[in-house]
Amino acid sequence: MPHTFLIDTDTASDDAVALIMALRAPGIHVAAITTVAGNVIVKQATRNALYTVELCGAQTPVFAGAAHPLKRPYSSATWFHGEDGLGDHGYSEPATKPQAAPAVEAIIDTIHSNPGIVLVTLGPLTNIALAVAKDPTISTKIGRCVIMGGAPCCEGNVTPAAEYNIWADPDAARIVMRSGMPVELIGWHLCRGEAIINPEEILALNTPLARFAVECNSRAIEAIRIQTGEVGISLPDPVAMGIAIDSTLVTEASSHLVEIETNSDLTRGMTVVDRLNVARDRRNRKTWVHSKLAHVAWRMDVSRWKRQLFAALAL
Repeated sequence: MPHTFLIDTDTASDDAVALIMALRAPGIHVAAITTVAGNVIVKQATRNALYTVELCGAQTPVFAGAAHPLKRPYSSATWFHGEDGLGDHGYSEPATKPQAAPAVEAIIDTIHSNPGIVLVTLGPLTNIALAVAKDPTISTKIGRCVIMGGAPCCEGNVTPAAEYNIWADPDAARIVMRSGMPVELIGWHLCRGEAIINPEEILALNTPLARFAVECNSRAIEAIRIQTGEVGISLPDPVAMGIAIDSTLVTEASSHLVEIETNSDLTRGMTVVDRLNVARDRRNRKTWVHSKLAHVAWRMDVSRWKRQLFAALAL
């Protein structure tokens, strides 16, 4: 029986690869894609999502969403992904258009129509927070909420304390973390180290999707080298998507109350995870027994994830 996905994305280079993985995965039906301002403005994110759907030969509906965070000024990540989010290669305009309905309405309707749906978020959580505020009951209808975001117990990629998706709209992230959704937090740390991919490994597949995956990440390859010294393609969103498709990729995880810092300029967007329970907070238990605990992934099977990624790009 196919699993149904709802994907919320600020579609840039790694998001596009993650969308390919979902749209090409056997047994996965992507009911809808919603877009949000993040890596690029929401109009560009929507264009990029439509372009990627067409590249896969799919007909998944795309809905445009929030153009700015709940309470903060919008701040893009074009320095990492390029002005168009896809490495500035001049890709053609998609032939299809976004749906007329707003993303928040689409999120609510899609969740109610598909109880147990897997919600995968690849960008700031603005759309999801707005949907929860409008209809809190959706939190109980979601089977899994897989969030690419956060830097639990490690350094961030936009400030020393925070990962971009959470930092961009920490107020929205706090709402989602407290909503009661069955959150699985897939942090930035999982796409680093041995998960960095040599572009030649992908190009060797010799398919249009493989070539696109490398080309659209050309700016990101240079940006990660400057930022961390790592050489290759860093793919946080495809890591989260891989785990959404196959949860057994996670080899080490634990459940915690995850707090989001919203007040401090220094630690804005920090995902505070008391992994050792040093605060002795009774809510921070080692088993997932409370609806507001998040399942935090610490390690994954990198080899299996790479095989999953390559299989999607080889089609």
